[in-house]
Amino acid sequence: MGVLSTAVLSIGIDIGGTKIAGGLVDGTGSITRALRVDTPATPAEIEDAVAAMIRELGEGTQVTTAGVAAAGFMDRERTRVRFAPNIAWRDEPLRDRISERAGLAVVIENDADAAGWAEYRFGAGRGRSHVTMLTLGTGVGGAVIAGGELSRGGFGIGGELGHLRLVPGGVPCGCGRLGCLEQYASGNALRRIATEIAESEASGRGAALAAGRQGHARVPGAVIAELVLADDPGALEALRRVAVSLGEACGSFSAVLDPELFVIGGGVSMLDERLLAPVREAYVQALPAAGHRPVAEFAIAELTNDAGVIGVADLARRAATREGE
Repeated sequence: MGVLSTAVLSIGIDIGGTKIAGGLVDGTGSITRALRVDTPATPAEIEDAVAAMIRELGEGTQVTTAGVAAAGFMDRERTRVRFAPNIAWRDEPLRDRISERAGLAVVIENDADAAGWAEYRFGAGRGRSHVTMLTLGTGVGGAVIAGGELSRGGFGIGGELGHLRLVPGGVPCGCGRLGCLEQYASGNALRRIATEIAESEASGRGAALAAGRQGHARVPGAVIAELVLADDPGALEALRRVAVSLGEACGSFSAVLDPELFVIGGGVSMLDERLLAPVREAYVQALPAAGHRPVAEFAIAELTNDAGVIGVADLARRAATREGE
């Protein structure tokens, strides 16, 4: 294999709960090589798998920096994962451990921040300077782009928008508090709410949800999506509750962040305008000084499952460029 141009190529790795995705990414945000493996069980095995992917993606190139995105609270210097909700990383020196295994420099970043950066640079946020992204998956991830820069906060943990307290004394959250946004606007929240409707209204508008549950602890997300697209009243009500929670939270976010655009990603975003229409309505009603200020736009993320890989590769490229200046 011939040596590929290194002027714009970089490596991005996105560690997910079930899959690790990797890619060799060019300066336009296009993935030119892609890899995907199952996520191993232990932190050490995950780090070994990531390093092996980096070596394989970099074969035949002179790329010297890779970016790695993972869910969790990062330190300000982006060297350690202070806390990860789904992996047993506690004050883990992730950057150095992967770098030692892979044999090249590594940049680490929160996965939602990486996805938000990708949408700002190459996706739905192109051409804007102030973009807020929320990813609706297992939880709710957040990313804040302010003045064209990724905002990480004073301690490196900024942008954890899913942990805005939406309902005092509400549903317990994995962060240790009660009533966080991600307990009301995530994919898990949608399944929980749909199941509550199925159980309480099985003879009425929850009948189709109850039938689709078929012995599962909660109504599966795919069933909810199918029923939403079929205009099932129970599924639409579950989605409406999620959308209202998200819209109300975005009204509060606007009071602090004042974005031009909210980008909504994650699995729930696949419902497109059926999600966004009630989000916009709830947002306007919750917006401070409504009717007397500009209103942010809402858009569905464009890069879907590739956003983390593309975003963290671009951040790694930028870091290498700064070091070379």
